[in-house]
Amino acid sequence: MMQEAPFAEQVLPIALRRLVRFTVDSGETVGEEDLLIDAPGIEEVASACAAIVLTREGEARAKTLLAAGARYLFLGEAALRDSECVARLAEAYPGRIGIFAPVRRQRVTWTLETESNADFRTLTPSIAAPTWEILLADGRESGVVLPWWLQAMRERGASQFLVQADLRDDSDLNILAELVEMVGERLWIAPLGPNHLPYVEWVKYGQCCQLALPDDDYRRKEELFAEFLSPPSGDTT
Repeated sequence: MMQEAPFAEQVLPIALRRLVRFTVDSGETVGEEDLLIDAPGIEEVASACAAIVLTREGEARAKTLLAAGARYLFLGEAALRDSECVARLAEAYPGRIGIFAPVRRQRVTWTLETESNADFRTLTPSIAAPTWEILLADGRESGVVLPWWLQAMRERGASQFLVQADLRDDSDLNILAELVEMVGERLWIAPLGPNHLPYVEWVKYGQCCQLALPDDDYRRKEELFAEFLSPPSGDTT
């Protein structure tokens, strides 16, 4: 039976979280369902939020935050550098370690094949179908495709996956739907930038019901997700 992360309580029909970068002097209240991107001084609120996202830092930083009371951690680039750190942390802190993966559609390159048949020349794509590639913390391509990586990290003990992507067309929606089918309620999806399809399409056609939103969008959640958050017809409560 799947072990859910501490913050993964469902809010039917969809679950929404706020994904923000923490700053000590912002004066903003941290919510118990917030996902905070790691920054200096976050130890002060480690136990107050749902999870902390480590975009670059690794095992030592993770242990520091867990000791400070962090309920859950998402590891980013550090897991790409040393995948075994995921296994070590997951064993030491069961149910509290996940994977953060910013992604972009993998670029397709074409190769002109001329050797197998002298009478024909064919162009061969580098990938058979559209897929997402994980980005490093500085935005560079890692060469690691997301579906394979999530499965590998799941086998090492990661219990949740926070994927940051911009869904721009039907191909992206299909990729998302396949990920949902693969990992189910372990998956959270967040926008990478402002240029993406409406969130409603993420839910309807990408089949994703767990979203982490930037602050401005989270404040507008009743507007952006009105048809999902409204009570059923006839329900006056």
